[in-house]
Amino acid sequence: MPATKTVTLDVPGAVLTYDVHVPAEPSAARPLFVVGSPMGAAGFATLVSHFADRTVVTYDPPGMDRSTITPGHHPDPLTRGVALHAIGQAVGLGPYDFFGNSGGAVDGLAWVQQFPRDLVRAVLHEPPLAPVLPDGDVVAAAMDDVHVTYESRGFGAAMAKFFVLVSAQGELTPDFLDLPAPDPAQFGLPTADDGVRGDALLGVNMRTMQHWVPAFAAVRAASTQIVPAVGAESGGTMAARAARALAEELDLPVVELPGDHGAFMGGEYGQHGKPEEFAAALHTLLP
Repeated sequence: MPATKTVTLDVPGAVLTYDVHVPAEPSAARPLFVVGSPMGAAGFATLVSHFADRTVVTYDPPGMDRSTITPGHHPDPLTRGVALHAIGQAVGLGPYDFFGNSGGAVDGLAWVQQFPRDLVRAVLHEPPLAPVLPDGDVVAAAMDDVHVTYESRGFGAAMAKFFVLVSAQGELTPDFLDLPAPDPAQFGLPTADDGVRGDALLGVNMRTMQHWVPAFAAVRAASTQIVPAVGAESGGTMAARAARALAEELDLPVVELPGDHGAFMGGEYGQHGKPEEFAAALHTLLP
């Protein structure tokens, strides 16, 4: 079994915690970053177990699980890209391969943009990039509304809106913004506001991510091999559509991976995807 070393690192506005999983036997395989946002390292335990042949680095994004942020600091993808670069420098085994899911895929793109020699391959799985979508203005406004709802009404009300947004199929029309607020109870969410406002997804990502526009010229000029990826079962959800649109923007093929947005999960947070199939397919992209 791999040995795991846990490290903390101070970066501007945050104290990060990351894990370095080192294989039991020396390996020629390139070290791999596995990253989500806001999902932290714990959500990737099953996936990491399928890459025991190489060193794997996971981390908790700023404000998530074991990583903290300075009050008033709202890290955006560029900030998290810098943080990932700092971890890569501290680990000292680069250049790396990279797998990013959801917001982690957005942050991986920001890492490539700013530090183009850090990564050899970057598999970007369903990045929720509003600016690449034809309905990006509506998507960004809906994400803004999720954040505003969180600040005014709390976790349950905001998360219900988030679930409706990320599960919607196909291009959104402006009428989407006028839909009645969903009942949190129908999603098993609390209906009362507990007054807590520390959620990384609703309080940070839904405040910053949708307004970041990648510098595509810099991304195209990077030596990193970028692989946009989409779940075979994700259909026309926003993040899946964004992966396809990103591929078109970069004139790259989009790779289909088994399952949906969380297919790599093997019971983390109660979610069961297709981890064996997903990991096998990912291995073919990260030989």
